[in-house]
Amino acid sequence: MGRTFQESFQKAMRSLELGLDGWALPKSYKRRTPQELAYGLRQPNPRRMLYMKQAFEDGMTPEEIHELTKIDPWFVGQFYELHMTDEWLKTMALDDITTDDFIHLKRRGYSDMQIANYIGCDPMAVREARKAKGVVPSYKRVDTCAAEFEAETPYMYSTYDGFCECLPTNSKKVLILGGGPNRIGQGIEFDYCCCHASFSLRDDGYETIMMNSNPETVSTDYDTSSRLYFEFEDVLNVVEKERPDGIIIQFGGQTPLKLANALQDYITKNPIPSASGEGNVKIWGTQPESIDAAEDRDKWIQVLTKLNIQQPPGGTATSEAEALKVAEGLGYPVMVRPSYVLGGQAMRIVHNEDELKEYIETAVEVDPSQPVLVDKYLAGATELDVDCLADKDGNVVIAGIMEHIEEAGVHSGDSACSIPTQTISDKVLAQVREWTPKVARELKVCGLMNIQYAVKGDELYIIEANPRASRTVPFVAKAVGHPIAKYASLLMSGKTLAEVGFTEEPILTTHVAVKEAVLPFDKFPGADTLLGPEMRSTGEVMGIDATFSGAYAKAAMAAGLKLPGSGNVFISVKDEDKASMVPIAKELVEMGYGVMCTGGTAKTLRAENIPCKEIFKIQEGRPNAFDSVLNGDIQMMYITTDGDEVDE
Repeated sequence: MGRTFQESFQKAMRSLELGLDGWALPKSYKRRTPQELAYGLRQPNPRRMLYMKQAFEDGMTPEEIHELTKIDPWFVGQFYELHMTDEWLKTMALDDITTDDFIHLKRRGYSDMQIANYIGCDPMAVREARKAKGVVPSYKRVDTCAAEFEAETPYMYSTYDGFCECLPTNSKKVLILGGGPNRIGQGIEFDYCCCHASFSLRDDGYETIMMNSNPETVSTDYDTSSRLYFEFEDVLNVVEKERPDGIIIQFGGQTPLKLANALQDYITKNPIPSASGEGNVKIWGTQPESIDAAEDRDKWIQVLTKLNIQQPPGGTATSEAEALKVAEGLGYPVMVRPSYVLGGQAMRIVHNEDELKEYIETAVEVDPSQPVLVDKYLAGATELDVDCLADKDGNVVIAGIMEHIEEAGVHSGDSACSIPTQTISDKVLAQVREWTPKVARELKVCGLMNIQYAVKGDELYIIEANPRASRTVPFVAKAVGHPIAKYASLLMSGKTLAEVGFTEEPILTTHVAVKEAVLPFDKFPGADTLLGPEMRSTGEVMGIDATFSGAYAKAAMAAGLKLPGSGNVFISVKDEDKASMVPIAKELVEMGYGVMCTGGTAKTLRAENIPCKEIFKIQEGRPNAFDSVLNGDIQMMYITTDGDEVDE
């Protein structure tokens, strides 16, 4: 949002969180051939704006681009002006940019980072030079009264055009950094946390300042917070304008966490007195160095070694050679992922050296500045999610222990889960309740923390800890009947667990709550439906009943899962799953279903006297399983795969 189309457009491009500094080609961009470029411009697609940028760089004229895209010439002309400004910037040095130049650039939507990239200097140097020339943003209110009456709606956006309308007060206040764009891996569960933070802190006497760029959220409603800054243009500008007592970074998912270290570094070196007069602006709750300790592999290993807590063996790699060496030492299969990701982005189980080599190229492109993590994959393990709360005095209370129904290796956002646990031994649960507070205290958590564990037999391993709100918070809050996001907000403001009235883990005895993932495969024909460590679900639902089976059935129905009451079931599972499939197949036959299998699975079932019809795999001949699906002979399928090319 801005005063000009160009300003608003560049802000929108930055807010996508795709590594874009406005309308500019990212470092990872692969330039298209002339033929590919023409096709990308002609066909509407998500990367069309980037293709247009390359086209201008390659010398294509506005008329040629209009002819290919059929985008209105006025808009093409606006983009061309931005391109020409980019070319001019590349010829400049910081000392050459005048006050008028800065105003001109800002009114076209250029961020300090964007300017710095073009002229080749540090973004903070650009910021300081701009401020020294008196070029600072003013904040305008969104005019909800069409200029007919004075607008009092507290929607703010930055621009570089005159009088500031935000009118900050000297009251106690807190700045809440929201979650930005909704996408797989980071959605409304984080917006839920931001809203509850605002509600609870307003009730506790604070003004709440929300900063978010997503219009499709409750956090950006006019009555959720005292004031809303509709952008992530420059957090420091808002901090300097509002001077809040505290900044909350742990509720918005990965979006604010990416800013945490730089923000902490700036306010430490450049203290900003809070408007209320009660000290300086500071980050509330768990500090960035603790979040970093949980994400940095070497620091995390030191924490676990000190606490005598075991995790799956693993290592860190910054090159292909290092990754291959670590994997060889661990033995395949291994789980690989770039650090500092949410939603399992680019996380994968790899089974051999060739798969790992192919993966490393992709992982490095995802985030070249962070190492790749390589862990031993615990096949057949059960995963647990644990949410807990901690206060400033080191008191820790578990809010909920969730047992995943899918085995470890399926992303937690895609797995159904249950509170209370159903198959976990008392010994393991006692260990979970011992380890969780130890980790929270060692990381100096204040607010929420989520820990993921894996259980293999009766052995407990810690997978990772996230000293922030997780996507499970809304489910846990509703399952146990406690507003844990509200509690966490008050804990970050300085209250204790005793003061908020949450001192014991809620133990469910009268009901079971089940969360089920909603998967979008019906909307995306041809998408790979096999679940893995990279999140794919676009929503979730919840079922509550006196029994687990009743709760699970309700959740499945709510998720739109409609199972056929009769017909044939196709079964094709990897070798290590064949024994587990035997009792399931037997029960299916007893319920009246016909069973169709590929060769290896059929051999296993017949050895157990389970009747079945053997059919070909797709690569074995015809008629095969795919033909049977097309002919309507198969109504339900059980499939697991090793992930090799033949199976895929």
